Amino acid sequence: MTAPSHMASAWYVLHTRSRFEQVVFDGLEGKSLEAFLPKMTVMSKRRDRRKTIRIPIFPGYVFVKSDLNVYERLEIVKTIGVVRIVGNKDGPISVPDQSVDSLQIMVAGNNEILTGTRFKKGERVIVVEGPFAGVTGNFVRYKGGGRVVVAIEALGQYAAVNVPEEYVERIPEGV
Repeated sequence: MTAPSHMASAWYVLHTRSRFEQVVFDGLEGKSLEAFLPKMTVMSKRRDRRKTIRIPIFPGYVFVKSDLNVYERLEIVKTIGVVRIVGNKDGPISVPDQSVDSLQIMVAGNNEILTGTRFKKGERVIVVEGPFAGVTGNFVRYKGGGRVVVAIEALGQYAAVNVPEEYVERIPEGV
């Protein structure tokens, strides 16, 4: 990732409101801005029916290509669902064209795409599916077979559960 060059267009990452990726993508395209929302096909996790659905590879993020001139930058951040342009104290950070090109090639095929959130030890997580759904705790470690260990504190003691990684989500900071 490199600092923005206000001369040439580059890809930038937009942080979106939760589950607003498609809204942001459609809004940017409606403003004639080049946008990219990489999606993958997965089986629905609903209990009542199983079907394939397309979900964002990076939940909460959409790519946009822009030179970030004053007009375009304002149009981007005014788009419904956009929280901010991802960057640091020096400003927005561009994503190399090759990275976006590679993602576009990956999603163009019908091959399985493997993703991972890579939890950090001690990170606050919640179990969102299965018999432990609703349990909050701290991520302890990865186990083999796509499973993770989550520690729960109660009455001054700890208990740990071993659940599939896809059943666990990070709890946003400040929640």
